[in-house]
Amino acid sequence: MQTRLDFMSVQVRNLSASQEFYTQVIGLEAAEHSPPGAMVFRSQQGAIFAIRLPLPGTEISKDLGLGVGIWFAVDDADAVHAHIVLAGGQVVVPPQPGPFGRMFVVRDPDGYQLTFHQG
Repeated sequence: MQTRLDFMSVQVRNLSASQEFYTQVIGLEAAEHSPPGAMVFRSQQGAIFAIRLPLPGTEISKDLGLGVGIWFAVDDADAVHAHIVLAGGQVVVPPQPGPFGRMFVVRDPDGYQLTFHQG
């Protein structure tokens, strides 16, 4: 049996603050439609990523980002790093060589570590 990742979402505490971070600091574009309590982002390559408030009946962890690594491929890691720094993003690992090319790591408002890498 073969499976493939179809969709990824992460829980956030404050949808408005996270939406501002992912659009203004990171530069993602929102998809045309998002369900209530969520913001969906879609890349030109088809990958789907979303931020969302916890689903009804689920609890939100106090350590949301603990143990989660989210990787984004970029054409120019240094240019993306400069944009994120200028927009006020919190860089936790500066640009450097990594396992998949030049990379750096940013922390989002809920503690998720976002790695940007240039292949």
